Amino acid sequence: MEQQRYDVVIVGGGAAGLSGALALARARRSVLVIDAGEPRNAPASHVHNYLGRESTPPGELLAIGRGEAAGYGAEIVEGRVASAERLPEDGEERGFRVVTEDGRSVEARRLLVTTGLVDELPPVPGLAERWGREVLHCPYCHGHEVADRPIGVLATGPLAVHQALMWRQWSDDVTLFLHTGPEPTEEEYEQLAARGVAVVDGEVTGLEVADDRFTGVTLASGRVVPREALVVQARFTARSAVLESLGLEPVAQEMGGAVIGSYIPTDPTGGTEVPGVWAAGNVTRLTEQVIGAAAAGLMAASAVNGDLITEDTRLAVAARRA
Repeated sequence: MEQQRYDVVIVGGGAAGLSGALALARARRSVLVIDAGEPRNAPASHVHNYLGRESTPPGELLAIGRGEAAGYGAEIVEGRVASAERLPEDGEERGFRVVTEDGRSVEARRLLVTTGLVDELPPVPGLAERWGREVLHCPYCHGHEVADRPIGVLATGPLAVHQALMWRQWSDDVTLFLHTGPEPTEEEYEQLAARGVAVVDGEVTGLEVADDRFTGVTLASGRVVPREALVVQARFTARSAVLESLGLEPVAQEMGGAVIGSYIPTDPTGGTEVPGVWAAGNVTRLTEQVIGAAAAGLMAASAVNGDLITEDTRLAVAARRA
C-alpha cells in the first residue's frame, strides 16, 4: 500500500480480480489489489477450458496475471480485508475505507470485490484430503482427466441423479451411491438403468486410499466399492464478509429444487446495490469457471472506469465553472 488513496481497490486476486486490475491499470487508474492468497482452485493440478491457457497450473496462471497487471502499474499486496466502509461524502466525490485484519487501511474511490467462494464438502472422512484430485464436482473441469475410469457419484441431495447422468458422458462405468440423498423416482431409476448407471444403497463412511491414490469408497456395511474418482455436490458459499460489511446480504441460489449455495446479486456489469461497489467472479456467480471469472472481472472494470470518467467529468465541469 504505497499511497493512501487509490482510484480502485480490488479485494481478491484471483482470475476476476487480476483481470479487473489489468484493465484498470491499462486505463491509467491507480489500482491496489489486496489478496489473501487462498485461491479456490489451488488443489487442482491444471486449469481447463481457458482458451489459450488450457492445462496451465492454477498457480502459474495467477503468477502470469500478477506480472501482467503489475507491468501496467497495479500494486498487488498480500493481506486479508476485514471490512470496508463508506466515507462521508465531502460534496465532491464518494469513497471507501478498506481495513485489513492486521490494522492497515487505505482509501478508494471505487471498490471491486472478487473474493470468490468456499466449497463446503459433505461430512465424509477423507473427502477434503482428495478434493481437487480424485474428489471432483465439475465434469467440464475434470471429466476429460478421468474419462473411461470407474466413477462414483455421492448422493447428498436431489441433484445426484442429474450428476450421475451427466458424468456418464465421460465414462460407461458410473455408480450412484445413494448415501444420504433422496430415493430416486421410478422415472429416474429408469433413466439410470437406460444409461447403465449402477445404484448402490447404504451410507458412505470413508474413502480407500493406497499409495496416495483414491481406490474406492467404504460403505457402512463394510463393503468396499472400487472407484477411481468420486463426484460430490459441494455447497458453494460466497466469501461475502467484505460486502456484508457494506450492507449487502447474500441470497440463496437454487438449482433443481435444491439450494446449492449463496451469492451476492449484481447487475450484468457486476454493479451492486451499493453505489461505487462492484463484484465479480464466484462471489456473485457460483458456477462460473476461471475463464468466465476473468471475463466478469474485465466487464466490471470497464463499468468502474466508466463511472470514474463520469465523476471526473462532473468535477472538471464544477471546477471550470468556479
